[in-house]
Amino acid sequence: MGEIVLNRITKSFGDVSVIPPLDLTIADGEFVVFVGPSGCGKSTLLRLIAGLEDSSSGAIRIDGKDATALPPAQRGLAMVFQSYALYPHMTVRNNIAFPLKMARMDKAAIDRKVEAAAKVLNLTSYLDRRPGQLSGGQRQRVAIGRAIVREPTAFLFDEPLSNLDAALRVNMRLEISELHASLGTTMIYVTHDQVEAMTMADKIVVLNAGRIEQVGSPIELYNRPCNRFVAGFIGSPRMNIIEGAETGGQAHAIGIRPEHLALSTDSGHWAGTVSVSEHLGSDTFVYVQVDGVGTLVARAGGEFPVRHGDRVWLTPQPDRLHRFDAEGKAL
Repeated sequence: MGEIVLNRITKSFGDVSVIPPLDLTIADGEFVVFVGPSGCGKSTLLRLIAGLEDSSSGAIRIDGKDATALPPAQRGLAMVFQSYALYPHMTVRNNIAFPLKMARMDKAAIDRKVEAAAKVLNLTSYLDRRPGQLSGGQRQRVAIGRAIVREPTAFLFDEPLSNLDAALRVNMRLEISELHASLGTTMIYVTHDQVEAMTMADKIVVLNAGRIEQVGSPIELYNRPCNRFVAGFIGSPRMNIIEGAETGGQAHAIGIRPEHLALSTDSGHWAGTVSVSEHLGSDTFVYVQVDGVGTLVARAGGEFPVRHGDRVWLTPQPDRLHRFDAEGKAL
């Protein structure tokens, strides 16, 4: 069983608290993504789970056992880093087999595990190559293969796709998701990219200054953000936030996502001038400067006829409005 429980876990560096008391339960077999801006504590939290950082207080339970004081090697976890951390002089086969050789496993068993991992990751034809002969995506698959052969209680991924180009990131997202579906092993994945979080996670943990802002499925966070921070972080482009008289006294601020703003060249609730239009093929994102409101972003069809300087109108869907109080909490 791969359940991981954090009970009032904290981390401080001297007088500086980077993780205030935090509680979190990750169920066996879940794919959980830690997401948040740079410096929010997501990598530190992952390292606490891995045992690469000592917690200042609190407890960590892995597979029902107290792992708070255990060294990394005894926690039954496998970590995949942003840097591939491969041995350049070794073949793919030997890189994947390395942790098993260090554990003095029988050679025949090692060969079976390496072959099985290579098959899962489509690396069979590359086993005799060295890392320098592989693409970035292939190198990352080798790093994942090295983790798979250990048969860990859980996999920990620390921004593993950051070094890849956009096309490879999309492919690797799919491959890691398929790997989770195939293995059914608990996975914790750290990223600053909310698109990765939305497309891969069973459950997202949104972090801000070491605190958990909200935990939920991608669609829960998207449709029902608990505060302005989550509302602004989840979604691309981000939610439009409107303050002042235009809220109509409903709340301190209201939010509306770009796809919930109807765009018209004839009439609507707010009139404005197009400043930028981003044509992405199937979609067009139109940035409209509205007097007394500011810049609002609307999502339109890919061939919506609009140019810089055009006069347009925006109308929000009333049942899609999000309302926030003065402290930023959802009403």
